[in-house]
Amino acid sequence: MKKLCTLLTLALLAMASALSSAAQKIRPGVDLTKPQNYVLHRASSTDPTGGNNDYRVLPAGGTLTVLDIDGPAQISHIWITISDREKYHLKRIVLRIYWDDEMAPSVETPVGDFFGLNLGDYHNWESEVLSVGNDRGMNSFFPMPFRKHARITLTNEGKLPATSVYYNIDYRTGPKIVGNDSLYFHAQYHQAVPNQPWTVNWYANNDPAINTRPNKDGKDNYVFAEANGRGHYVGLTLGVLQNQDGWWGEGDDMLFIDDPNTPAIVGTGSEDYILGAWDFGGARFSYGSYGAPVKGDELAGSRSIVYRFHLDSPVTFTKYFKGTIEHGHANHRSDNYYSESYWYQTEPHTPFAALPPVEMRLPALMTTGGPGNGPQPNIAPPPQPLPTPIPGVTPSVAAPPGSTTRTQDPTTTPATPQQQTTPQQPVSPPR
Repeated sequence: MKKLCTLLTLALLAMASALSSAAQKIRPGVDLTKPQNYVLHRASSTDPTGGNNDYRVLPAGGTLTVLDIDGPAQISHIWITISDREKYHLKRIVLRIYWDDEMAPSVETPVGDFFGLNLGDYHNWESEVLSVGNDRGMNSFFPMPFRKHARITLTNEGKLPATSVYYNIDYRTGPKIVGNDSLYFHAQYHQAVPNQPWTVNWYANNDPAINTRPNKDGKDNYVFAEANGRGHYVGLTLGVLQNQDGWWGEGDDMLFIDDPNTPAIVGTGSEDYILGAWDFGGARFSYGSYGAPVKGDELAGSRSIVYRFHLDSPVTFTKYFKGTIEHGHANHRSDNYYSESYWYQTEPHTPFAALPPVEMRLPALMTTGGPGNGPQPNIAPPPQPLPTPIPGVTPSVAAPPGSTTRTQDPTTTPATPQQQTTPQQPVSPPR
């Protein structure tokens, strides 16, 4: 009986430890097994008269302040939903966050992009730090500590009023709610409409002239984040509007850490950076720190949205960070990219470049040339070279001819590796 009680005690301790770890993982700074040493507050759009008109009107050209408080404190949750008849209002309404009376915002972005709706339309999705729930409820769970002051605004750069803006912003006060070494949250919008390629004269992603082109310095990569100071990069959301046929994701991620000239981390493909594989198998998915909640066909005009959060190991930097990714291998593709990057750093930060005008933020196909965009040259597909064997190395999976890209384009590699072609050995009958 004593042994049984000991085992039961150990099991309960293990369960409590697991619960604590889960709490820390899902909501940073909260251990559900311990007393909480803070006071929770809320700034909201509730009707000050006690009635049911719990919203604010955001007129065209107007700015609405949704939070304006003194610190020290920490924002733990932001919830916003918007009713607006104007198409792509998620691209027209701009979210800004200012820390400690700074003049240049630490967050400046179309509101939809901040919540991972990078192509201006609503869809439900979930991660550990951002989510959108039924119906059009946008949520952020990024912890945002500040020492002196916080101000959050929404500015309507559209032509019509947002007739109903609802919001709840939860924040904590209390002892040690902000540490002496606490970093400040930042988020920035970037876009390339379109990405500039080095060629449009290609048939498919596996053209030899494309596959053999080197790109070691990332000079012409798409830049999704750039910061000066000390901090850590947390992740990004990325919307892709294809201007050309084929798989858009052959580009490698390249992260520059404290050296603007040489990437410190180099990946193997866009879908690999998103932690999927083989062009996502043509299907959408959404997990805690990575996913592709929108996955279009591999044709011009298709739309995809992907995300990756480095919650297990944020990418640290001491003086400089730049996050980039190729648009196609060695930057041969001309698709539109719309991204939001998220990081924490010391203040002051380098002021952001001005947002593109509204007209350039609205998703639209661009005339670029290349496969699926404009008149096509009557050219033959590239030859399918056999893979070069490596002396002394036997591949575990037979490499199919032309296995140089991952795409569902029938002229290139299938989306999944082929099975081994080595004949199976006969099985001896049982004795």
